[in-house]
Amino acid sequence: VQLQASGGGLVQPGGSLKLSCAASGVTPNSVSIGWFRRAPGKEREAVSCISFSDGSTFAQYSLADRFTISRDNTKNTVFLQMTSLKPEDSAVYYCAADTEPFTTARVMSTRTAFGSWGQGTQVTVPS
Repeated sequence: VQLQASGGGLVQPGGSLKLSCAASGVTPNSVSIGWFRRAPGKEREAVSCISFSDGSTFAQYSLADRFTISRDNTKNTVFLQMTSLKPEDSAVYYCAADTEPFTTARVMSTRTAFGSWGQGTQVTVPS
């Protein structure tokens, strides 16, 4: 599975961005995709995941009201819509693929090792 993350950039506080994670080398809707982020000096954290097994989604509690994950199987792409962005959202955002069957989005969010990662896309929200 190859993943291509895109859509990051510089946005003012309160603005929005939509990240994309395009998967290739895999049948559409046969992998779960998760978004993770790492801010400078901080541990990587799970942002949001979507499961191919049961269609479930997960979002970090503190982000759930601002971030929405979705997928377009016709494009084999998962999106992360981010609204009301804050300076603390600044980070490199990575997408990862999980091919384990029967994996819910919540379970995926707890994993740290994945076979495929996108290259990361920088999101910067100045203070």
